[in-house]
Amino acid sequence: MCKFIRITFILIFLLIISISLYSQHVEAQEMRAVWIATAKNIDYPSNKYLTSEQQQKEFTDILDMYQKIGMNAIMFQIRPAADAFYPSPYEPWSEWLTGNQGKAPDPYYDPLKFMIDETHKRGMEFHAWINPFRAVANIETADIAENHITKTNPEWFFTYGINTYFNPGIPEVRNYVTEVIDYVVRNYDIDGVHFDDYFYPYPVKDENNSIIPVPDNATFGKYGNSYNNIEDWRRNNMNLFIKEVADSIKNIKPYLKFGIAPSGVWRNKSRDPEGSDTRGFEHYDYLYADVVSWLKNGWIDYVAPQIYWNIGYKYADYKTLVEWWNNHTYGRHLYIGQGVYMADTNSTNPAWRNPQELPNQMRINREYSNVKGSIFYKTDSFKKNVMGFNDSLRTEFYAYSATTPVMAWLPPRNIIKPDTNVVIIAEVDNVKPLAPTDIWVTKMGAWYRLSWVVAPKGKEKFEDEAVKFKVYKFSGFTSKYVTDDDLYLETDKNYIMIKKTGFMFKKEYSFTVTGIDKAGNESKAGKTVYIKLKKK
Repeated sequence: MCKFIRITFILIFLLIISISLYSQHVEAQEMRAVWIATAKNIDYPSNKYLTSEQQQKEFTDILDMYQKIGMNAIMFQIRPAADAFYPSPYEPWSEWLTGNQGKAPDPYYDPLKFMIDETHKRGMEFHAWINPFRAVANIETADIAENHITKTNPEWFFTYGINTYFNPGIPEVRNYVTEVIDYVVRNYDIDGVHFDDYFYPYPVKDENNSIIPVPDNATFGKYGNSYNNIEDWRRNNMNLFIKEVADSIKNIKPYLKFGIAPSGVWRNKSRDPEGSDTRGFEHYDYLYADVVSWLKNGWIDYVAPQIYWNIGYKYADYKTLVEWWNNHTYGRHLYIGQGVYMADTNSTNPAWRNPQELPNQMRINREYSNVKGSIFYKTDSFKKNVMGFNDSLRTEFYAYSATTPVMAWLPPRNIIKPDTNVVIIAEVDNVKPLAPTDIWVTKMGAWYRLSWVVAPKGKEKFEDEAVKFKVYKFSGFTSKYVTDDDLYLETDKNYIMIKKTGFMFKKEYSFTVTGIDKAGNESKAGKTVYIKLKKK
């Protein structure tokens, strides 16, 4: 009987250990991003009459919240409807920033520069989220400035439902929107350009529940002579636009990321054998955006399908769609758009009343090798810590920090030589930073604190200072050369905390640290330290 009890105890103990090890699985590179929507003041600012100081405080509070949770990037909506959250030579200040379209912040400041600087201070990426073709959101209530493009060039637009849209079939329209984007790319230190799911407008139905046609027949008659149907012509307009934007971005800043967040279903299998086993709204057929072709052609660097459905949903199952997109990345990055706002204790869908729905979605994401992270919507849900999801991210999934995934096909960012105005082109920024100069261990109760000293910037050889660090772990006492297999975790701090294990037998490990600069260059390993982890 005693032997049976001992064996049972050991089996239970090993099970606990395996669960503990699973929960501490580290994603060293993972996109952990959020959308911050400004249209109609959905996320920011909380209202359009805040002072400049209040706007700045509200934004930094949002960043601090996300930094605490473990996010490493934001997708900020800088142009919601042919307007701007920055001083633009093309379009007026946004109504949702200052209360009146065309009115500048008072006291004056450049919100976009401020937001980029504050985001970068926290070690996070800033992606400029732009709505390319929405021009007026709700024609009945919108405040439209006299210099708004819909008034200066009315022939470029059509009204559909309650909104006004750029007509993408007009070449001058596509060129204009590309110029608007180019201005931001040239003048701001953004990390990426981002579009969501809005291309041609979502279908609007009449009183008989029939879809109202998009009013672009005249444009098709003028520009679509080589096409047999208007649907293929519209998709080609989107193809031309995406390629034009992609080429322009890369010509200006080759290292900049360009990504799209379509709705979750490209096409259903019932319509296309290549489609997903779903019965959902199809991005290809109704918004005329062939995202799969954009991936195949390498025009975009990542795709972030908005899979805002629960696991097991009969029309569009979450896991089915994650697996489908995992198999259709064509060498580009895949981030899953997750609808945190759907979680609600009062939801009519029992799945969204389950606190484990979102954590289970995270676990599904990590089952697939091509899923490189998540983008979450929306900020209001995080402010409320809906279903305790903030805590799940902070203590489990994002317990260790991670850098955004490296895109091997992009060059590193440009750098400027210290104390000069000479720009070193991106392709030659391969100078490694200096290794951490010291490393030591401090016992702190049930924990060990592993700390290191960040090496100063090497001015003579133009080494950049390290902004991230890789910690490597080896079994036993060793100082062997590090490999990717030995990677323990990545962090932007100069220390980590290591908890003493509950193993019955002592374990001995060696640790060393390398530094990583802004261009992704990794230093040599620093000193090695030795720690005995054993049962307390």
